[in-house]
Amino acid sequence: MQRRDLMQAGALLGLTGWGSGALAHHGWSSFDQDRPIYLEGKAVDVKWRNPHVELVLELPDNLILPADLSRRPLPAQTAGIDGPALLGKTVLPSRREKRWEIELAPLFRLGQWQMPEIKVGTSLSVVGFTFKDEKGEAILRAEYIFLDGKTYGLRSSPA
Repeated sequence: MQRRDLMQAGALLGLTGWGSGALAHHGWSSFDQDRPIYLEGKAVDVKWRNPHVELVLELPDNLILPADLSRRPLPAQTAGIDGPALLGKTVLPSRREKRWEIELAPLFRLGQWQMPEIKVGTSLSVVGFTFKDEKGEAILRAEYIFLDGKTYGLRSSPA
């Protein structure tokens, strides 16, 4: 098959929904890293798989930004990110969807952090990034997960 034929076949799969799994993955460059967003709630759907773990987080009606967010302890290994500054400028989303898709790190990275498998019904909070101007789907790429009193930095690996 020629390259053009492969590209047309890939486009057809995407249009028909057959290729949607591959289309769901978003690289870091797709997200607005200048505006960190805070979400918390309960996991209502979890896909514990590669290329990265995905979950759907259902938010409470009265989502608030925690007063202590910028003072939360962070892992020392944060891939060169100024975590306290990032948490200090974190805001609530301007959009009002009750359910957000959260993209976490690959399984290998979560295993390195010894992060427990998130199950449906698990309560957690997350700081991450959404699309510029919060346009498009309600998707958040996780930078930090706060789970059971522990913080996981998803873009870095523990030393």
